[in-house]
Amino acid sequence: MTAIYKRELMSYFITPIGYVYLAVFWLLAGYQFTVLLLSGSGDLASEFSFLFTVVLLLTPILTMRLMSEDRRQKTDQILFSAPVTLTGIVAGKYFAAVTVYLMGIAITLVHAVVMAGYAPVNWAVLGGNILGISLMGMAGIAICMFVSAQTENQIIAAIGGLAAMLLVLALNGLAAMVPFPWLRTLLASISFFNRYHNLTLGLFRVADLVFFASFAGIFFFLTSRVLDHRRWSGR
Repeated sequence: MTAIYKRELMSYFITPIGYVYLAVFWLLAGYQFTVLLLSGSGDLASEFSFLFTVVLLLTPILTMRLMSEDRRQKTDQILFSAPVTLTGIVAGKYFAAVTVYLMGIAITLVHAVVMAGYAPVNWAVLGGNILGISLMGMAGIAICMFVSAQTENQIIAAIGGLAAMLLVLALNGLAAMVPFPWLRTLLASISFFNRYHNLTLGLFRVADLVFFASFAGIFFFLTSRVLDHRRWSGR
């Protein structure tokens, strides 16, 4: 797994994807932080609310090549014959993407330190925000990695991942519009925004942490099954 992790992490910075992702993420986060400073507000929670949408929309860029590139170049068959389990292959790729993602999130700590020079910062709430956006992003990466495993075309993987993330974004709005109480409750219970919002308020509920971890775990497992099927089918 370690070798695959290093290979995938390095590939992010051999190709432009890692640089583009981080540049766009830092630019958008910096824009929102600048707006906060110019408005005289010290509420970093609004930056994290803004980043909620940014994370979901940029995640497909980060993950579009994770599985599809190996399939396109036929190097997946080499990986299948390597002395590593399918779980190790998926884990190496997944944690490489998570590492780049956390590099993007790290800019919020810089913003917090700068903000502390102008206004008091509630570090407990800040910690909840960082934990929430980290867990949400890790769940999003798992979903988009699963989408990437379905195709050898990076563009299709990116569009499919974007569609999945837009669905995640829409769940909260859909929950408010459906007329059936049972369906409204179901959609609200799997809404990323509702779970994320609790953490941004500094409310560390085990249910919310387990939700994101479970979501990531389910799609991690599904991706492993896709690779297992491809290994035995030879496709």
